[in-house]
Amino acid sequence: MKKIITMLLVLGFLVSCSKEDPTETKNENTKSANQKGTGSSSNDLLSDNIFKSMIIELVYVEGFEPSQNSINNFLNFLNARTFKPNGITVEKRAIASPGNAPYSNQEIIDIEDANRTKYNTNNQIAVWAFFADGESASNTDTNIVLGTAYRNTSFVIYEATIQDLSNSPFEPNRNVLETTVITHEFGHILGLTNLGAAMVDNHEDTEHAKHCNVESCLMYWAAESGSGLSNLMGSNSAPQLDAQCIADLQANGGK
Repeated sequence: MKKIITMLLVLGFLVSCSKEDPTETKNENTKSANQKGTGSSSNDLLSDNIFKSMIIELVYVEGFEPSQNSINNFLNFLNARTFKPNGITVEKRAIASPGNAPYSNQEIIDIEDANRTKYNTNNQIAVWAFFADGESASNTDTNIVLGTAYRNTSFVIYEATIQDLSNSPFEPNRNVLETTVITHEFGHILGLTNLGAAMVDNHEDTEHAKHCNVESCLMYWAAESGSGLSNLMGSNSAPQLDAQCIADLQANGGK
């Protein structure tokens, strides 16, 4: 059966005690800024109004590290679209397998909450990127999830699934597929399409919400489908944002 490949967007602990610890309260308040809805930090990520730099905490399960080429492509994408005069850095580290694949959305959130160490500071915005060693529990016979943007600064890439679907003679190049999934999901975090970055002109696909209606655009829904996967065959680069998506980002503080 032909599989339709879809990267699903998921739109995106309070402890009470008799005597409140001010340090714990501060930490929880800091974390809460990175636990909001997808797209809600669009302007903070795009502009330098508050945050002058960005740090990407890239965590992968041992054996499922994305290629350096894909990471470089991701950084190029960020530098092309965001104003961060003090720079964008990536800190990578491996963790042992959580051992509970396939992963539900809640399990992905739990993994982040247990392992994330980078949160927003006064002038630096932090992003969490997790590369999983298993597939999504949302997969079906006709629907396979490659990645999910599920919080304002958080996304997961199902790297095991990407590895299964790339680098064979009849599959796309792994770097191209990784880059496509990573930048597409981060496009949602940046507020595309109509998800925190208001549209300059109406170009949201009426049949595929929060996606661009331009077929060649990175944010087009078919980039997440079987036909979109086929379109990557033989390509040496990921799809790019179209002019309308770029205009939306520019209108909300980006380049």
